Amino acid sequence: MSGDPKPELNTLRHSASHILAAAVKHLYPDAKLAIGPAIADGFYYDFDFSSDSENAERSRSVTISDKDLPAIEKEMQKIIKQNPHFTRRTVSKAEAEKLLKDEPYKLELLADLTDGEISFYDSGDFSDLCAGPHVEKAAQIKAVKLLKIAGAYWRGSEKNKMLTRIYGTAFASKEELENYLHVQEEALKRDHRKLGKELDLFSFHDEGLGFPFFHNKGMILWNTLLDFWREKHRKYGYQEIKTPVMLNRALWEKSGHWFNYRENMYTTRIDEQDFAIKPMNCPGGILLYSETQHSYRELPLRSAEVGLVHRHEKSGVLSGLFRVRAFHQDDAHIFMTPEQILPEIQNVLKLVEEMYSVFGLSYHLELSTRPAKSVGSDEAWALSERALEDALKITGQEYKVNAGDGAFYGPKIDIHIKDALGRTWQCGTIQLDMNLPELFDLNYIGQDDQKHRPVMIHRVVYGSMERFLGILIEHYAGKFPLWLAPTQVKILTISEKHSEYARKLFDQLSSAGIRVELDVRAEKIGKKIRDAQLEKVNYMAVLGDQEIETQSVAARDRDGKSETIKTADFIRKLQQEIQGRV
Repeated sequence: MSGDPKPELNTLRHSASHILAAAVKHLYPDAKLAIGPAIADGFYYDFDFSSDSENAERSRSVTISDKDLPAIEKEMQKIIKQNPHFTRRTVSKAEAEKLLKDEPYKLELLADLTDGEISFYDSGDFSDLCAGPHVEKAAQIKAVKLLKIAGAYWRGSEKNKMLTRIYGTAFASKEELENYLHVQEEALKRDHRKLGKELDLFSFHDEGLGFPFFHNKGMILWNTLLDFWREKHRKYGYQEIKTPVMLNRALWEKSGHWFNYRENMYTTRIDEQDFAIKPMNCPGGILLYSETQHSYRELPLRSAEVGLVHRHEKSGVLSGLFRVRAFHQDDAHIFMTPEQILPEIQNVLKLVEEMYSVFGLSYHLELSTRPAKSVGSDEAWALSERALEDALKITGQEYKVNAGDGAFYGPKIDIHIKDALGRTWQCGTIQLDMNLPELFDLNYIGQDDQKHRPVMIHRVVYGSMERFLGILIEHYAGKFPLWLAPTQVKILTISEKHSEYARKLFDQLSSAGIRVELDVRAEKIGKKIRDAQLEKVNYMAVLGDQEIETQSVAARDRDGKSETIKTADFIRKLQQEIQGRV
C-alpha cells in the first residue's frame, strides 16, 4: 500500500550505494566517504572531493558534475560484472579507528557508536563501515542507473561542509529500471513548474522566495477547487470560519507551538508583545469554540477554514508549489463527545473518498503514533491511538503503522493519494487530539448538566491548496477535466469576416456559465488550432461560412476528435459535462 520500496529492494539499493562508493574510490582515490543509504526511489552516497590529504592540491581541483556520471556508472558495471560477494566482519572500535584513519567522516560516525563489535561490509577491494544488510553478491543488482548530482551539507547542517551527493537507482531487473525511467521521463514532461509557466497559472519571483504568485488562470483553477470544497463541506455539515493570520505569543505558548514548533514560525513584536504568524489554524479555531458555552446537543461541531499559514522552510528545500513558505490549509476542527469519535472519523473518511474520487485519485491509509517530542499524558495518547486504530479496523481498509510519526499533540491517520503515474503523495490527514482541549480548558455541558471535556479532530483533505494544485497539474499533465479547466472553450475564426458571429457565440457561452476565450487573430486556422492545443484547451469551436449559415460550430477537442454540432446542442453538451465533473 505504501510508496516506499519493499525491504528486499532497500537491501539491493543499499548494496548498489556501496558499489557506487567503490567505483568513486577507483576513479577518485582521494575522495572521502560520508554516508550512502537506500531511499524511496533509489540510493545516494555523499562524498567530499576536496578534503585535506597529502594530495590536497590535486583533490581540491576535482569538480564532479553530471557529465561525469556515465564514467562512474561504467565503473560500477565493471565491478558488478566481477561479482564480488558482500561479506560482513566485525572488529573492535580501536581496530575500526585504524581502518578508518583516512576517512574523517566515517571516524565521526564511529565516535557516535558504543564500544564493542563494529561491523564492516567487504565487497572486492572495497570495505565500508556499515550495519547492513546487503545482497549476497553484486550480480544480484541487475540494473543500475546514476541519476544526478546535488550538494548536501554533512549531517544536514548548514554549519557543516557541503558535500557532493550522487543519486542513483537500482532494480532486480532491467524491465523494472526501464519502467522507472519512463515514469521519470513522463514526470519531467508533467512537472508542474514547467506547466505552470506554459499554461500561465503561477510564477515565483526573487522578491519573495517560496511565496507563489497566482495568475488569472491559476486563480480560476483555485476558485473552482474551492467552490467544490465548499459544496462538499456544506453537504457534510461543516460551518466555514476565518481566523486571524497573526496571534500573540501567549496563545502559541498555551498551544505548545512556541516550544515545539518555534524554529518554523515567523515572529514580530507589536506594542512590546511577541506575535507569531500562524503556522497552523487550530489555535484560532479553538478560540472561536471557547467563545460560547456549548451543550452536548450541539456536538459534533464541525468548523472548517481555508486558512493562510506560514512556515519557515530553508531556501534549499523550496520546490515549486510542493514546498513553499506560505500556503492555504483546508483545515477543519471537529469538537465532539468521546462517543462520537468513531462515527466522526468514518464521516471524514467518507468525505475524503467522495472528494478524491472526482479527481480519479486512489489512496491508502497510514496510522502515525506518538513522536518523541509531544505534549499530553500517556493515558490520553493511548486512548487516542486506540480510537484511531479501531476506526481504521472498522473501515476494512488496509493500513500501515508509522511509529513515532504523529503530530506533537496527537496521533493521526495520513491519507496518501496515488496519481496517474503511480506516485504517492501525502495530502489528507485526520488527527485525534485530547491534549489541546485540556490545555485550553475546553468544555461542553453534558446530559448530567456537568462540564465535560470535548475530544477534537484536526483534519485536512486537500492539505495544502498550493501543493494539491501542483499535484493535480502533474496528475492531469495540464489537461484538466472540463469542469476544472481555466479555459473550457476557445473560439477560432477562419477569417476576419467570421468575427462578428464569433463574438455573438462568445456572449452565448459566457451567459451559459462557460469559460471561453476568443481568437480572432489574422492567423491561419492551423496555427490557431496548434496554439489552442498547446494551451491544452478542452474544446475549440472553429467558425467558418458553413457554421454561420447553419448556426453551428465545428467542435474539436484537444485530442483531435471533431464534429459539427448545433450551437444550442454544443452548449447543452458542455453544461452536462461540467455539471457531471467528468
